[in-house]
Amino acid sequence: MESLYLLIPMSVLLVFLIGMIFWWSVRSGQFDDLEGPGYRVVSDDDTPQPAPRGSVDKDKEGA
Repeated sequence: MESLYLLIPMSVLLVFLIGMIFWWSVRSGQFDDLEGPGYRVVSDDDTPQPAPRGSVDKDKEGA
């Protein structure tokens, strides 16, 4: 019975701490985009990017 006097306040503090951490994560935007990072990992982005306009190729420069 005496252990309840210690365990109940500790559990209330733990719940309060978990609630504060959850509140901080929601406010800082941790749960804004849940599916985007998963799709970004599997997206095939291996296609070469076109050269920007005005860039000169070394082979065509004048040899």
